[in-house]
Amino acid sequence: MLQSPRQRRKDARPQELLDAALDLFVEKGFAATRAEEVAARAGVSKGTLYLYYPSKEELLKAVIRQHLGSEIAAGAEDVARHEGSAAQLLSELIVQWWLAVVESPASGVFKLIITEVRNFPEIAEFYVREVVEPGQRLIGQVLRRGIAHGEFREVDVDATVFSLVLPMIMLCLHKHSLAACTITGPDAPCPPAAPPLEPENFIRHHFDLVLRGLLAQPRADHADAASAVPATRTSRAQS
Repeated sequence: MLQSPRQRRKDARPQELLDAALDLFVEKGFAATRAEEVAARAGVSKGTLYLYYPSKEELLKAVIRQHLGSEIAAGAEDVARHEGSAAQLLSELIVQWWLAVVESPASGVFKLIITEVRNFPEIAEFYVREVVEPGQRLIGQVLRRGIAHGEFREVDVDATVFSLVLPMIMLCLHKHSLAACTITGPDAPCPPAAPPLEPENFIRHHFDLVLRGLLAQPRADHADAASAVPATRTSRAQS
């Protein structure tokens, strides 16, 4: 049965609200953004916004869940199905996922969290529960699999997870801070831009460094895992 234009518009409305919210939260900050601004950017009334999301906090939680939480859950399914090497699996999780995140609006979520959660403990708790803990478990699972199979050397798994992830988060922060400073001159809104940083090269180089340190016996097929990853992939984070 074909949907009417009105029904299609109604079905698309939650996504439109989430897109508007993320744009404004990153531009202005969570605390400084008013609910009516989100509604106006999405082309609806504030009352309509509250029909879908009863508070600004719930709206931010939905943004986090959609752009990061759901992607981690999808990654867990990929890990459960994977039957190849741990190095290749880690490459798919780290390289492909971060390539997709950095090139999508999801990259703004990290700036939002870093700058805002100290003043919003409920959001901080939600982020840890929805993103940090499952993400750490997922990558840790792959590392332990590689260690158990003799593919990776014995390492501190928790420290290695942070070594893999934190530079990628800094890449996202860079995109929405120094890298955004493209205007120069006395009226520039921020200091001159830092030297250019090419995200894909950084991600691949960083992963290659860590992977070579993980491998128990470096081999060509393992060392090439990062370079073998396609340049892009279709991701739910980009939809």
